[in-house]
Amino acid sequence: MPVLRRALLAFLLLTALPAWAETLTGCVVAIADGDTLTLLTPDRRQVKVRLHGIDTPEARQPFGNRARQALADMAFQKPARVEVQETDRYGRTVGRVYVGAVDVNAELVRQGMAWVYVRYNRDPALPVLEAEARATRRGLWADPRPVPPWDWRRQQRRN
Repeated sequence: MPVLRRALLAFLLLTALPAWAETLTGCVVAIADGDTLTLLTPDRRQVKVRLHGIDTPEARQPFGNRARQALADMAFQKPARVEVQETDRYGRTVGRVYVGAVDVNAELVRQGMAWVYVRYNRDPALPVLEAEARATRRGLWADPRPVPPWDWRRQQRRN
């Protein structure tokens, strides 16, 4: 019985974690690239937010500008909610972004504008959305050999 009790306690703690997580709200006032935006909070703070679990093409990479435009179409000058996951090494808030009922992170993957960043992703739904986008050759998956942004950045550092 103690094992069952511990398992139940662990389940309850894990399901309660989102309630403990920080949530930011505000208006999206800037789009830096396909996976980074600036949120203006009600107390007038500007918070740079990196979208959690995904990575979009860099600006000079194929589909980089289209990914940025897709994020702008969904979020720019709109009220948003950010479920904060962590702070990255650059000091950016990393989180899941919602505009109304739209999960922006997932929608970018669904549209084929982003890779799932497997190294950091914790959402099992994102790889499914990526597989669907690949199968239908949506967005960047129309390219016969798209280069993941992390590989592209590594190549740029070598040159």
